[in-house]
Amino acid sequence: MLLSFIYLAFVSLLKLLVRSHRSVQVKDIELIVLRHQLEVLRRQVERPTLRSTDRAFLAAASRLLPPASRHGLLVTPQTLLRWHRALVRRRWTYARARQGRPSIDAEKRELVLRLARENPRWG
Repeated sequence: MLLSFIYLAFVSLLKLLVRSHRSVQVKDIELIVLRHQLEVLRRQVERPTLRSTDRAFLAAASRLLPPASRHGLLVTPQTLLRWHRALVRRRWTYARARQGRPSIDAEKRELVLRLARENPRWG
């Protein structure tokens, strides 16, 4: 929950920065995203492994880029959507309620059956 709050605060901050000077700021955000991707790629030689902070940064910053600029990202748009779905899935996890009528204790069941046997006219 804390991670999602930090993520939303980060996205809001980026939106505030971009809103004032859209064309210049979009280029700046794109450069920041590209530099961050290069940093990630420099850490390893094989297939890039992204940390959760990398994923959060790329997901937040890519929301501010125009759709045409998103094609050069290190990850595909489907990957960004998958990360978002996973974040939502983690956010909305809660204990599921049991379906149907709750079970009755054995002691209460025996009491009801005994009362029914002793008083057949009760219905």
